[in-house]
Amino acid sequence: MIRLFVGLGNPGQEYENTRHNAGFWWVDALARELGATLQVERNYFGKVARVNSPRGAAGPIWLIEPMTYMNLSGKAVAALARFYKIEPEEILAVHDELDLDPGQMKIKQGGSAAGHNGLKDMQAQLGSANFWRLRLGIGHPGNRGEVADYVLRRPPLDERLAVDDCIVKSLGAVDLLLAGDMARALMKIHAKPPRPKLPKPPPPGPAAEPIMEIAPCLSPNTLRDQPV
Repeated sequence: MIRLFVGLGNPGQEYENTRHNAGFWWVDALARELGATLQVERNYFGKVARVNSPRGAAGPIWLIEPMTYMNLSGKAVAALARFYKIEPEEILAVHDELDLDPGQMKIKQGGSAAGHNGLKDMQAQLGSANFWRLRLGIGHPGNRGEVADYVLRRPPLDERLAVDDCIVKSLGAVDLLLAGDMARALMKIHAKPPRPKLPKPPPPGPAAEPIMEIAPCLSPNTLRDQPV
């Protein structure tokens, strides 16, 4: 089961709506859904909320947004995890993902950091890569040299709405994550929306009478006047 939900991002208003803060957007949405309030906890170097009796969970859970800036995210996560004896496999880190388009998301356990500095520091500080990751697609600028500027810019409205749609959908799997039913949580998050059904054609009506074209009648006088 997941006991600690981590949103990766950067503190400060200048970063609040940038692509790199998609993890913060997710944890903010979860806090609203659970009626929790994130507050700065200096001992854990971040904004933290504790929820004592969330639905489906066997005990209290924690939400954290590290205030250490992205490159030192693990410092905050490890401090809280060590104090409350939370194992890496009981942690879900939510972060932006360059390799997925806006509107796409994936969840998995373990794996490499794939160049994401927040994940890289979490692995170093926890001493394990065995935590879960929810990857929210933000798209790729197409040029490796533009990545740093790209993630620190605000996405256009259509891309932000696509990420928000993923956040709403993935929150529907939180009860399963809390209960430790990871297989069903993966299925729910990865499920594709159903294709819209095409309207059925109307039933055929009674067969219509064939329309006969009738040539005009010609009088005998008219017939005599016709060229032969």
